[in-house]
Amino acid sequence: MLIDTLRYELPPEGITLLGYIVRRMHKTEWLVKAVDLLAKDKKAEALEAVAMYAVSSSTSFGRAYYQPQFNRAGDAVQERDPITGALVSAKLESSSPNYHITYTAALDSGETFHGSENILGTTIGMRGLGMPAPSKFTFNAGAYQANFTGTLTSELALSLFGNTKIRAYGSLDFEDNFGNTGHLDLNRQGYVTLKINDQPAVTHALVRVMWLDTPKLSPQPL
Repeated sequence: MLIDTLRYELPPEGITLLGYIVRRMHKTEWLVKAVDLLAKDKKAEALEAVAMYAVSSSTSFGRAYYQPQFNRAGDAVQERDPITGALVSAKLESSSPNYHITYTAALDSGETFHGSENILGTTIGMRGLGMPAPSKFTFNAGAYQANFTGTLTSELALSLFGNTKIRAYGSLDFEDNFGNTGHLDLNRQGYVTLKINDQPAVTHALVRVMWLDTPKLSPQPL
């Protein structure tokens, strides 16, 4: 079945904030790609794939169908990615003074992606309501490790006709333990411009649809 990614992240039956974040992280095909590239000793290309996972798993683009239900501090949710089977979990560490959320995506082959974000609150601007989130991520695959830091801002673009959109923008700096370094910028149109080492910059589009042919899953509390 072909579905809109944001409709998957915000299903009609409703979802909590942590459930939404776990669904948002169900893009672990990027991590599988990174593992395949590492097996071919293509470390710079693997770093690019993990960078794309870091930014895509932290953002959403499309119609904001509703606001997820808030969780309590200490709550945790987990659910497998229906495409790859990776186990994704998220925990609300604290809700005051900021929402501090940690999460993990673990592939069955043993590689892990860990992240944390601090949602600093809501800012009001000409383009909408922004929720900046300074974030840190780490990817581990055997002897390989990559680290990412930056701020990604989710933004609600309000509409007089009730068709509110969610989008994001921001940037990340990153490096691995084999000397590769990079930077990416995400714009409000959902395009990522990414540069690693001295290679020419490349652009990827985040907006997508997804195939879901597996039974319906529900995020499970831990």
